[in-house]
Amino acid sequence: MAHADADAGDLPPPPAKKKKSPAEEEAEKRRKKLTPGSLMKGLIRSGGGDATPAEGDQVIVHCTTRTIDGIIFNSTRREHGGKGVPLRFVLGKSKMILGFAEGFPTMLMGEIAMFKMKPQIHYAEEDCPVTAPDGFPKDDELQFEIEMLDFFKAKIVAEDLGVVKKIIDEGKGWETPREPYEVTARITARTGDGKELLPSKEEPYFFTIGKSEVPKGLEMGIGSMAREEKAIIYVTSAYLTNSSLIPQLEGIEEVQFEVELVQFVQVRDMLGDGRLIKRRVVDGKGEFPMDCPLHDSLLRVHYKGMLLDEPKSIFYDTRVDNHGEPLEFCSGEGLVPEGFEMCVRLMLPGEKSIVTCPPDFAYDKFPRPANVPEGAHVQWEIELLGFEMPKDWTGFTFQEIMDDAEKIKTTFSQGNRLFKEGKFELAKAKYEKVLREYNHVHPQDDDEGKIFANSRSSLHLNVAACYQKMGEYRKSIDTCNKVLEANPVHVKALYRRGMSYMLLGDFDDAKKDFEKMIAVDKSSEPDATAALNKLKQTIQETEKKARKQFKGLFDKKPGEISEVGVGEPEGNKTDTTGSGEAASTADRDTDAKEAIPRADSGLAFEEERPGLLARIWPSASRIFSSLGLNRCTIL
Repeated sequence: MAHADADAGDLPPPPAKKKKSPAEEEAEKRRKKLTPGSLMKGLIRSGGGDATPAEGDQVIVHCTTRTIDGIIFNSTRREHGGKGVPLRFVLGKSKMILGFAEGFPTMLMGEIAMFKMKPQIHYAEEDCPVTAPDGFPKDDELQFEIEMLDFFKAKIVAEDLGVVKKIIDEGKGWETPREPYEVTARITARTGDGKELLPSKEEPYFFTIGKSEVPKGLEMGIGSMAREEKAIIYVTSAYLTNSSLIPQLEGIEEVQFEVELVQFVQVRDMLGDGRLIKRRVVDGKGEFPMDCPLHDSLLRVHYKGMLLDEPKSIFYDTRVDNHGEPLEFCSGEGLVPEGFEMCVRLMLPGEKSIVTCPPDFAYDKFPRPANVPEGAHVQWEIELLGFEMPKDWTGFTFQEIMDDAEKIKTTFSQGNRLFKEGKFELAKAKYEKVLREYNHVHPQDDDEGKIFANSRSSLHLNVAACYQKMGEYRKSIDTCNKVLEANPVHVKALYRRGMSYMLLGDFDDAKKDFEKMIAVDKSSEPDATAALNKLKQTIQETEKKARKQFKGLFDKKPGEISEVGVGEPEGNKTDTTGSGEAASTADRDTDAKEAIPRADSGLAFEEERPGLLARIWPSASRIFSSLGLNRCTIL
């Protein structure tokens, strides 16, 4: 018995009940109001098939309401005084009386049924979500004759159900048009009671999303359609704005648009201000954006450039001026104007696009062709012939990755060239790209680990050099810390971090790093000594400026006002101090392009300095001590 109990205790716990949605909880709460005889159904005409409406389906019904004596109070049918416009509900979404919520899911397509409801099942329900029409006998037992005209899985376009779509034929792909795409579509329209508003015609309509050329609800519905999709879009009066397509829509409660989305042209506002526009004129191959060269790649393009204000003034054509050969360039290296590259990255192979570009993204910040004037707006006709993605290291062994030396060499040389050209942000991106790929590298032994660690440390220190050149000294320090966390005695990382501390004005921390260099590697003593001398010189210059800045501040008697002197701006100085290099030969190859300009040693000092207060304040105690004011307090 004890053994049986133990086995029972090992049984898995029963599966947890699925948490109900708020809508399901509300439906269950309302369902408890049903009592025997409160809702009864009588079949007048059988429906077809065996499918019934489910949650999320839109149902379209005619409804006639009668008293028990047969007197008609309300109807959607013309023969009973109605407008002939059926009612539409989305099960689980639309607000409706309890009798409808429980009765509709029992009906077949084309079925006509009579539902007999007690008052608490229709408009007399406590907390009823809908209000009874004026003069409606909500406290009486009533009969509701319902004809199920149609039901289908609805695509909710507007949250208030003012725009709902029924898909007839699925489209191709997943891309849908949006502002400011250019759309070609066949469209017909009729009112809810069947009156034709827009007849069918063979020639499709052409319009631009976002320019109010079609009613707002129709534009929203088309914005949810894929290429070649066919659908019916139900639009209520709130979304029937006037447009050139149908000028007069006043007084119409609902319009049903039947739409075939023939084509749409992708138009992209690349900057969001209407200045840089990419317009696709020939579709490419593949799926957007998965098959676009979003990442750095080798691209091949044909293009024609012309001045926007003078369409016939072609200033370059690869098919003419490049002997018919396409332009080949690597993205991410600043080899083409920024606006050009931004647009090509969003093209598919084989695609042709027309790009209009403002001067600051064209040639004002890029070597300008002789026949392009300064400040010129340009237009490029670009065809992306293809691109080659760099090899992905995912799944490679350590040896396979390190054997891919040509790729590593190319990436380093690209980064070094960009650094030398002063394109520090692009250079940093190149180094960081290899660091991201290194996330897939897993050394198998100590020798592999040492090779990998040295390579990664060099990359981190190159990134730190970029940050120094960009004036982001704190980020440079953080990057050096990544190297020192793995190897606390990495001399080159100590030096670079010390230089960043000095440039930031943290002189004490800088001194600690330079002194630690000597302690861990005697061969670095000349470089560390030179750095300490430079640090001392920098401190003296800073204190001299401080004395001048605060001259007279403490010379006045109590109650007198002193004016703080303003130091003269410091001219640019070039330091050529340096000596032997303690880093490895491999590091030397990249150091020539790093943030600290080299003299003899390769460890010369950075010329750039932060603002005056940023240099003074980290060493305020030393400054005031040199002024003989170490016991003073400034109020």
